[in-house]
Amino acid sequence: MKKLLIPFTFCLLALAVSAQQAENTDTKANAILKSLSTKTKTYKTITGEFTFTQYGKDKKPGESQNGKLLLKGAKYKLDIKNQTTWCDSITKWTFIKDANQVQINSVDTSDEKGGLSPSTIFKFYEKGFKSHFVDEEKINGLLCQCVELYPKHPEKAKYHTIKLFIDKVKNQISQISILMKDGTTQIITIDKFTPNAPMPNSTFIFDAKNFPGVEIEDLR
Repeated sequence: MKKLLIPFTFCLLALAVSAQQAENTDTKANAILKSLSTKTKTYKTITGEFTFTQYGKDKKPGESQNGKLLLKGAKYKLDIKNQTTWCDSITKWTFIKDANQVQINSVDTSDEKGGLSPSTIFKFYEKGFKSHFVDEEKINGLLCQCVELYPKHPEKAKYHTIKLFIDKVKNQISQISILMKDGTTQIITIDKFTPNAPMPNSTFIFDAKNFPGVEIEDLR
């Protein structure tokens, strides 16, 4: 069996976030997050193009990865380097490009509800965190409101803080910075955010006809 590549932060944090309702101790942070959540829920679909960069303990950046995420409710399609994942909310297909292999799994609903996964990347902050408003800061030329998130159960997390940068004008997530307990930092920068683009449900289902000779491994 080919080794399945892990979609970096999405899988890492899926193990680290409680499914309990967030308890925000900062009134301003709570208002900002509530406004963000309310607006995000109005979108029928989201297309997000992003850059993922890991910084070492010395704060020097490693190799960056670009990716694209299509979202429609609990359905998603995630395209990153050497790997594409389709998910129709019940079944997940992960295609490893250089191996021409797809692995099929059932969706783990506990992870989808309680963690940071592709389907929750724009709403993960709603549960499992305490929050604190830090300041306004420019990110890639955009004036953003910075809210720090702290896991309610830090003993279960591999990070100690998540910094959420929210575009003050558009009220959309601009950047997510994850400060790990080992001193490294993971940053997801949203390069392009497009809401409400048409997406048929077939977008989120792997079609073997489009991948001649693909090896299929059903792990359900």
